[in-house]
Amino acid sequence: MSKPPVTAELVWAEELRFGVTSGSIATVVDGDSTAGPSPVQMLAIALAGCMSIDVVDIIRKGRHQLNAFRTTVSGERAPDPPRRLLSVALHFHVHGAVPAHVVERAVGLSRDKYCSVWHSLRQDIEITTAFDVVPPGPGAVTEPSPGAVAE
Repeated sequence: MSKPPVTAELVWAEELRFGVTSGSIATVVDGDSTAGPSPVQMLAIALAGCMSIDVVDIIRKGRHQLNAFRTTVSGERAPDPPRRLLSVALHFHVHGAVPAHVVERAVGLSRDKYCSVWHSLRQDIEITTAFDVVPPGPGAVTEPSPGAVAE
C-alpha cells in the first residue's frame, strides 16, 4: 500500500518566517534560524529523524532493551550559493543492552532500504553514520522498552 502524497502549506508571517501546516501539525520555518529551523536545518533534522525512527523501530522489533536513544547531526554546506549540503554526519547514541551488531544492522537497513529522506537526497552528498552503545551500568535499574519481552 502506498503512502499518501506529502502536502503542506507555508504562509509568510514576517521577515523570512513562514508558518507551516501539514495536516494537523504546525511548525515554523525561518530563513534566519531565530523563530524556527532554517530549511537546510529542517532537511538535516528530517534525515536524522527518519533514520532515528528506523533504527529505534528495528531495535525494538528485535526485542532488545533500549533505555534511551539520541541522535546528533552536523552538516557541511557549500560556501557559495546555493550553499547546499555537501556532507552530513549522523551519530546515534544508544543506551541499553543492545549488541553493537544489532545497531549496525539497523543503521544499514535504514540507509539501504527504509529511510525515504536518505533516498530523496542527491547521491553526491557524503552521508556518514556512527554509533555508540552505552550498556546499563552495574546495579542500574532499567525498564524494558515498550514491546520488549523479558527473557
